[in-house]
Amino acid sequence: MNTYHPPSRLETPARSLDRPTEEEAQAAIRTLIRWAGDDPEREGLRDTPKRVAKSYGEFFRGYDEDPVALLERTFEEVEGYDEIVLLRDIRLESHCEHHMVPIIGRAHVAYLPNTRVVGISKLARVVDAYSHRFQIQEKLTAQIANTINDVLQPRGVAVMIEANHQCMSTRGVHKPGASMITSRMLGAFRDNPTTRKEFLAIIAQRTCASVEV
Repeated sequence: MNTYHPPSRLETPARSLDRPTEEEAQAAIRTLIRWAGDDPEREGLRDTPKRVAKSYGEFFRGYDEDPVALLERTFEEVEGYDEIVLLRDIRLESHCEHHMVPIIGRAHVAYLPNTRVVGISKLARVVDAYSHRFQIQEKLTAQIANTINDVLQPRGVAVMIEANHQCMSTRGVHKPGASMITSRMLGAFRDNPTTRKEFLAIIAQRTCASVEV
């Protein structure tokens, strides 16, 4: 087992900003309800500001998580394993930073170990840490790949995200079913067509039976 200490922390949103109190957040939500044309004091909406504030704590918990720290505990006893490590179909839930509506999809994350591997749950946690923030999909894809690359220093990293954006399906152009695909390839996945092709082939595979977790 090896603990990696990066020379500097990767960029994360500053927590030194003045964060409103929960009471201030609830007051803002009541204002939005009035702006929408309803009465925040009527029975059905009376507790909505409290519920929304609590939901925001869940939706955006990524601001309080350090993706670098999630990857720092690594392992070297892998019997010389140096092939692709891939976690496929990671559920992804995020919010569009332009319209504050959900982005729902899945991420596929792979790396080629150099000397260290990390517990597979940590890959999913990195996806969660970055996705539970206001995002655009392009930036989210790059953040996940760059963090894994900088901390683990593998021979290559590949990240692909497929997602549906409610800013397209519930407003604007109203195109439900349209999905966006983004990818970032680093190291061998960028430079070696065979390695990249293997990654794409693996994530394209689908088992005949689904597994309930």
